Amino acid sequence: MSGVTFVKVKPEDDGIRLNRWFLKEYPSLSLGRLQKLLRTKQIKVDGKKAEASLRLAAGQEIRLPPLDNEKVVKNEKLLSKTDVDFVQSLVLFKDENIIVLNKPSGLAVQGGTNMTRHLDGMLDALMYDANERPKLVHRIDKDTSGILVLARNRKYAEVLTKAFREHDLQKIYLALCVGTPSQKDGEIKAPLEKIGEKMQVTADGKKAITTFEVLDVSGEKFCLIAAEPLTGRTHQIRAHLEYIGCPILGDDKYFGVKRYRPQGLSTKLHLHAYQIDLSSVYHKKFVVKAPMPDYFKEDIAFLGLNFKEQKS
Repeated sequence: MSGVTFVKVKPEDDGIRLNRWFLKEYPSLSLGRLQKLLRTKQIKVDGKKAEASLRLAAGQEIRLPPLDNEKVVKNEKLLSKTDVDFVQSLVLFKDENIIVLNKPSGLAVQGGTNMTRHLDGMLDALMYDANERPKLVHRIDKDTSGILVLARNRKYAEVLTKAFREHDLQKIYLALCVGTPSQKDGEIKAPLEKIGEKMQVTADGKKAITTFEVLDVSGEKFCLIAAEPLTGRTHQIRAHLEYIGCPILGDDKYFGVKRYRPQGLSTKLHLHAYQIDLSSVYHKKFVVKAPMPDYFKEDIAFLGLNFKEQKS
């Protein structure tokens, strides 16, 4: 048949179902038409009739009829050059499987009510030479800055999602806090439950554990803390630090800390996803760090606090 093509299944698509492969590669092809093309043997896998639920293996050959009108079309041209340049400037690391961004405070990861500008809406600008947009595999709060990891293909989306779910990726956050804890380091074990718009410590809440270390103090009024969440509850670090009497500077909306802010400091949330250890994914030592935003560095200096770069 004229126009017939043969496509090899890529390594990153190993294990994907045939119908999902078509959804990714030919999003305009309806399920009904796909079923008809399979039923009439216009689509075959390794020369054999196939079902939509067939799981593909890397290297298999898919026979395709003419489907030019259903091909994936990159949407990067729909973004303004300003947005393209902006989101590409956030890239800290990129290879064929993963992209790591340094997200600024104030930019939401995904859209919501009355929110039209968000990172998810700009991911087409990060396709580069791939034929699919990167995938979100975790989130951080809109007002939290720092490390955000994206998967560039389905295989690594599954790998990273599993790693985040099972807490195999060590994440270190920096927090500029009001007050000082009673000890220099420790573990906060306090179950969290959403009550109204807040996460609060309750006896019936879900298990939540955060370790912390005080990096420097400014009298008894402010301190810089490195925190590592061992569980993944919403607003966990924010709720736990407030629980031990050290709410994060700039967390006005969530904990009403406005009365603690001296004149001259930024009004932004001072919580930064500083470091992630991807060694379990790469099977070798591999750590990525995100430089602190300028307002965070300036406020640390303003308060006379010091931050020494931690060795990985």
